[in-house]
Amino acid sequence: MNQTRISSRKKIYRAAFFLMPLLALTFFGFVSEGSDAEFYLKIYRGIDVYGKVYKEVAVNYVDTLNPEEFMRAGIDGMLKTLDPYTVFIGEKENDEIDLITTGKYGGVGVTIGFRDGYITVINLLEGFSAAKQGVEVGDRIIEVEGKTTKGISLEAIRQLVRGAPGTEMKMKVEREGEKKPIDFVLMREEISVHNIAYAGYVEDGVGYIRLERFSRTAGDDLRNAIKDLRAKGELKELVLDLRDNPGGLLESAVEVVSKFVPENSLIVSTRGRKSGSERKYTSSEAPMVHDLPLAVLVNRFSASASEIVSGAIQDLDRGVVVGTRTFGKGLVQTIIPLSENSSIKMTSAKYYTPSGRCIQEIDYGHRDGDGNGTIVPDSLKREFRTVHNRRVWESGGILPDTIVSDSPHSTFLNELNRKAMFFKYANHYAAENKTLPDNFEVTQKQIEDFAIFLKENGFECEEEGEAKLKELRTLATDARYDKSFVDGIEKLETILKGDKGKQIYRYQDEIRLALKTEILARMKGDKARFESTFPSDRQLQTAVRILKSKKIFDKLLGMKGK
Repeated sequence: MNQTRISSRKKIYRAAFFLMPLLALTFFGFVSEGSDAEFYLKIYRGIDVYGKVYKEVAVNYVDTLNPEEFMRAGIDGMLKTLDPYTVFIGEKENDEIDLITTGKYGGVGVTIGFRDGYITVINLLEGFSAAKQGVEVGDRIIEVEGKTTKGISLEAIRQLVRGAPGTEMKMKVEREGEKKPIDFVLMREEISVHNIAYAGYVEDGVGYIRLERFSRTAGDDLRNAIKDLRAKGELKELVLDLRDNPGGLLESAVEVVSKFVPENSLIVSTRGRKSGSERKYTSSEAPMVHDLPLAVLVNRFSASASEIVSGAIQDLDRGVVVGTRTFGKGLVQTIIPLSENSSIKMTSAKYYTPSGRCIQEIDYGHRDGDGNGTIVPDSLKREFRTVHNRRVWESGGILPDTIVSDSPHSTFLNELNRKAMFFKYANHYAAENKTLPDNFEVTQKQIEDFAIFLKENGFECEEEGEAKLKELRTLATDARYDKSFVDGIEKLETILKGDKGKQIYRYQDEIRLALKTEILARMKGDKARFESTFPSDRQLQTAVRILKSKKIFDKLLGMKGK
């Protein structure tokens, strides 16, 4: 028993030693100018109290605790009082840091996700072990390295799949149309994540580049994509698509903007708590496409580095921003090593676009009664000016120069997506059809086949009308409305129930496009998938029309009469 107690104490001391770098970081990182002895004293007292609480609970709590896990809980608890981007990074999460900073990781070339409650292969990287050895999109992963995937988190599966290049990984899958599970022995390789998902021409002269992330090589990848476009045709206008791009490295965002703006242009600046902490980032290279008409596509999921790029292009009046308001993340994180296997990713500054505005939407320093960060109301947002004296505003992300809403979705379509019915049907279709014609289109017969597929798979969806009528009936009953009123509601419910079978035909245009996109992606790859969406992409087509009209383009950028 004494030996156990000594061993426990040794673990505690090791964990306490591990905590000191974090506390030191907290100590030095949060000291502002004008700090005095009282401020330092409060920190020392906090360290002392925290250490004592940790030790007493770890040693004397009624149940045995894991000292490392208990320490991690304490660290996570501290950081939760800040913003959601300041996090502790342990050994298990280090692969994600490598992915962000280098754009590389060791894996077999599969993208996985949950589909209908199963860990499922949702994409394959061409040229890597999984694709070469016959893994298919839609395969359900039931075992990895001999461990069942049932009840295991997606992140835990990712950790099992990834590993050092050159090592083997065993995986067992279930596949539609196959009676028995299939075993694979895959070889892990170094995988470079592609920043650019697609580069090509939307129509004659109009180039289109889909930039999906900002890893270390984003600037070089963009340069090569522009060179390839020029090699394939005459590049007259360009659309840079940043929709759904969550961001990445600030330096990579600067490199991307540098391809479009004059050398030495201010692109972004950052400022932390300390005086003199401001840092300015300027373009240090001659632009590749200095005067080419440019449009940038954004939406509510364009964040961080995507907002640095779109904000700089807008403030410098270098191009038009099209789409919907962006996410509103104007905070900069710095990754600071704490030990050999751990780091802290800490918000160290805010960034400001060339006009001087910070687009951060949520103020985590001021919280409401429920503990949530506050949002600056529109009436209090300050106005800034672009190079051509156009008005732009701080906070709340980047507001596009031309607002084009996303394609409207009904509850029915949203449920089809959420329950992966398009994805599943594409797997079913690919299993029955090994080839696809070049001019593939979804026929009426396939729409009807999809309706049967939904029924066979037990798909159900309560539409908004049904939900509202239920609410109204409950309200009427509770308020003791006349029976004839309640009977009228029930009649409407009956009519609506009878119309449910026609949902698929009411939305058949949207369903036809979704099925075509999924089937093409499954059988002909991502290039075909992207190109199939171009004609119906309202935001992209609006951007193309603006670029094709010099009068509209110049007017939007405040160049009328110049």
